[in-house]
Amino acid sequence: MTQNSENTLKIAQQAFKNLTHGMETGEWEALLDMLSEDFTLWFPMGKFHGLNVGKDRAREFFEYVSQSFTPGLKLTGLDRVTSNETTAVFEFRDEGLLFGQPYKNRVAVSFDVRGDKICGYREYFGSDGKSY
Repeated sequence: MTQNSENTLKIAQQAFKNLTHGMETGEWEALLDMLSEDFTLWFPMGKFHGLNVGKDRAREFFEYVSQSFTPGLKLTGLDRVTSNETTAVFEFRDEGLLFGQPYKNRVAVSFDVRGDKICGYREYFGSDGKSY
């Protein structure tokens, strides 16, 4: 592993830790502080479908996540982490209440890292065929 890939993984692991903390508690400041000014977020559906640009839009997105999953969303398993010199992908399972209804899913999030900042976030999700 090169110096750049080690740094990318280290920064992305901290971002993932801050992401899961935010999912559980609604406290997003630690993650938001890691974002670059030109941060981009890609989400597959709903109000935030497609490309979203900027830290303000990221704040809106993560606050929406907190509003959607009350009292919080729990990480139930980390299945795989893959990284290279610029990107790290975390595949995990989570569960909680989505607008008051039981929710379980498999999710992959990708963090693009530049220096010590997260400059991109992409999220993908979908059931694995079990009773989710």
